[in-house]
Amino acid sequence: MTFYKSLVTLKDPQVLEQFKIITKSKPWYERNSIQIISGEKYLRIKRAIDIVASLFLIILVLPVLLLCAIAIRIDSRGPIFFLQERTGYAGQRFKMLKLRTMREDAELLKAKLMHLNTLQYPDFKIPDDPRITTVGKFLRKTSLDELPQIFNVLIGNMSLIGPRPTSFHPSTYKIWHTVRLEIKPGVTGLWQVTGRGDVEFDERIRLDYAYMQNVSLGLDIRILLRTFTSVLRREGV
Repeated sequence: MTFYKSLVTLKDPQVLEQFKIITKSKPWYERNSIQIISGEKYLRIKRAIDIVASLFLIILVLPVLLLCAIAIRIDSRGPIFFLQERTGYAGQRFKMLKLRTMREDAELLKAKLMHLNTLQYPDFKIPDDPRITTVGKFLRKTSLDELPQIFNVLIGNMSLIGPRPTSFHPSTYKIWHTVRLEIKPGVTGLWQVTGRGDVEFDERIRLDYAYMQNVSLGLDIRILLRTFTSVLRREGV
């Protein structure tokens, strides 16, 4: 039995109460009255799209990745890519691939900077993070550091659209947080196009749940289009 399946049912009223999102009117992601392909058929089509799109994108972005790799190598010591354990579907841990944007000793420095954290634990973010390299700042602002995750999509431990995989272990989740583990994590998702990196973790969970309640191919397309808009506007995470 997986970790999240061993927890109490999410039908508990006290648990479901956590998912309420207070708005004056229905948000855009709940306005799609016509669900364009959902259910099991949706999952099969989504996986097929992930495979085809990731293969196409890998070919398309290879020159960009090469330029980024050269810039990272010139700018600072350390590997070009950064592998980090993330929590995915059903609480399974996997290695997520990113371009390195921080110094080699970033994790050691994190402990010393924890008191400056501006986000809800276990998330971590500080203004003008000294661990981020010069090239890293540009890569993050343009979201180019996320490009290698296309390989995770091709492998199958991620999707193009879905909840953002966390670095912390599912055993640290609150019970109601575990709902996000019932769907494959994505490169981009609902919370990224509504609040980007400024959304607290509890609110991200509520948005993940809202996505799962309204999931369809049509909603995925809208999220993807909004992601492109956010990247072009450099509304960085």
